Formats: sequence, structure tokens, C-alpha cells
Amino acid sequence: MAKQDRMSGNEAVAYAMKQINPDVMGAFPITPSTEIPQYYSEYIADGEVDTEFITVESEHSAMASVIGSSAAGARSVTATSSCGLAYMWELLYVAASMRLPITMAVVNRALTGPININNDHSDSMGARDSGWIQIYAETNQEVYDNFIQAIPISERMRLPIMVCQDGFITSHGVSNIELLDDEEVRDFVGEYEPEHFLLNSEEPYAVGPYGISAYYMEAKRAQAQSMKDSMAVIMDVANEFKELTGRDYGFFEEYMMGDAEVALVVIGSSAGTGKEAVDRLRGEGKKVGLIKLRVFRPFPRKPLAYAMCKVKAVAVMDKAESFSNSGGPLFNEARSSLYDLPNKPFVINYIYGLGGRDITVEDFYEIYQDLFVIYRTDDPEDVYRYIGVRDSRYRYE
Repeated sequence: MAKQDRMSGNEAVAYAMKQINPDVMGAFPITPSTEIPQYYSEYIADGEVDTEFITVESEHSAMASVIGSSAAGARSVTATSSCGLAYMWELLYVAASMRLPITMAVVNRALTGPININNDHSDSMGARDSGWIQIYAETNQEVYDNFIQAIPISERMRLPIMVCQDGFITSHGVSNIELLDDEEVRDFVGEYEPEHFLLNSEEPYAVGPYGISAYYMEAKRAQAQSMKDSMAVIMDVANEFKELTGRDYGFFEEYMMGDAEVALVVIGSSAGTGKEAVDRLRGEGKKVGLIKLRVFRPFPRKPLAYAMCKVKAVAVMDKAESFSNSGGPLFNEARSSLYDLPNKPFVINYIYGLGGRDITVEDFYEIYQDLFVIYRTDDPEDVYRYIGVRDSRYRYE
């Protein structure tokens, strides 16, 4: 039976871990994810779980430890942020190519430089092509729910998964949350029974062999197919979770999109601010909407494209720079998804919130006003823009 509590996002992840009771956690502290292994180590010390906690000397070693434990057949989890994720870079690819179902809590934080410990998505977006499934949360409730769903998704597909939340905004912010009973969570995730693992003495098994040219490309193709196939599994798990909790999840959430004329596409906690702007503008009679993307990998190309085609002008919000001179990572993928459709909307990009820069309701008002100008004139002008920064009206050539 569900119960109400008040938790930060980091507490919610640690509590979900406790209910799952994984076999191994390997972790190294880094702000703002440090509290996750801290809280979880207390559960271990108090005898509430029987997880083997591996203390390591770096984030690189944290990932190495769970690669080893997962390959051996243990349900394995970890957590990190920012340059900790960057320090794992080499091993992110190793974990994915070995098809190891590792679940990692990523508490999003800007990558240096200049030195900054606040939130943006540069860390996980930088790792977007490493072969990990990526799921993002708006609220503490979603952080908790996403982590529980991540376990069966990862294990059914034999792909590692990142469960991302916004550093300090949800990770340290406390809010009301509805928790499941321990038995409900354990029944939902089930017992981990890997088909192939190193400690199975009945089956000789190689992990991480040298991929010569005659076989390497087939391995990559199999990885890509598994990522594509995971879309169905993500929805299957979401439907099972809805039956258990009544909470509905998909690749994205559509907010006030039924009769909208213009809309935003956004990831993470900023969606809450965007929804407030939508509500206020709706009160003024403006037909605005918002799409909150939950799953970035695999990218839900077709369903997102059809959702964006409900309106005439779309602003895609990126909390990360790709330095490509053509917009942020979400913008480029969202816009390219529209290429083959006949009646596509105008799409513009806003880079925002870098290094923890606040995004306000007033900022969203400004963006919606820009969209209505495009709606009236059929002229998007320059599509690569910044918001909330000095010289924000500077246009890039």
C-alpha cells in the first residue's frame, strides 16, 4: 500500500535502491550526487539491505567495479555527476558494448570550465552516444518512479541505463512523494536471473574480447538494434508501472497540446516552470502547449515528430551547448525528426540554464511571444538562440 513522505531527489533514489536491494553498489562521491551513496551506505550499515558496497578511489573505478560485478551476474548500481561521469567516459562504452544491465543515477551538473557545480545537462548529453539508455525526470516523484522502472528495462534489454535528475533542483529540493511498499517494488523488479554470467561454471563465457574487423561492426549493429527495440520495452514497463501505481509514463508528456498553436519541447525540472507559463498564458486566452521529453535515448523520433506537428511553431530548449554552430543536441535531433513529414512546424532552438542560470516564467513568456511572431509571419529568422543571458538577443550567423 502506497505511503506519503517528503524527500529530496537524492533520498528518493537511495530509498528506491533500498527497496530494490541490488547485489552490488560501487560508487565514489561527487557533488551533487554524493548523498545517494551516503544514504545508501547507512541502509547497509543498519542491516536493511545486503548489498555489497564497494568503496573505490575514483569514478572511473566505480564504473569498473560495477562492470565486473554485472559481468559476474550481480544486479549492480552506481551514481555520479558531472566530471565524475566524464571520468567514466571510456568505461561507459565498455559497459554498453558488453551489454551489461547497470543502472546509474546521474545527478546532472555542468562540466568545467569555468569551474561550476550547478545544474545543466552537459554531462549526460555529452554521453548521449555511449550506448546507454537515458531517462530524465521533472520531479522527485519521477526520479523515484524512473529508477524503479529502470531496473527491468535495463535487464530485459541487456543495456545499461542512466536515470537523470537536475542537480540541486530536484536532488536537494524536498517535496511530497508517494512511495510503494518494499514488497511491491521487489515484485515489480523481480529476481535478477542473468542468462549468461562469468560465475556460471557450467558455461564458459568471454566478456570484452578483442573485436577484430570481421566482427566489430556486427556487434555495433546488434547494440543499435537493441537500443531501437528498447522502445517497446520502455512502454511495456511503463504500462506495468501504471497498473501498479496509476501513474502514467511514456516517452514524453504532452501538456495542453490538444488545441495549441505554438509549443515548447523541454527536458527535466524546467518543465515545471514552463507549465506555469502555459497555465498563465492559457488564462490570457493564448493557445500554448508544452512537450516534456522523458526518454532521450532511445530517441523517440517518430512519436515526438508527430506531437510537434500539432502546432505551427516549436521552441526546443537545450540545457547544454554542443558548440556545433547549429544548436543544442536536443534541437538537432528533434528538428531532424521532422525532415520527412510534409506539414512540419517551424522549429527554433534556445540554449538556456547553463551552469545553473535560472529560467523564469518571464523567460518562457518571452519565448512564447517569439513563437507567436513566427506563427503570424511564417518567418523563423535565426533558429539558434540564447535566453536568459546578457546579449540574449544576439543572433548567430
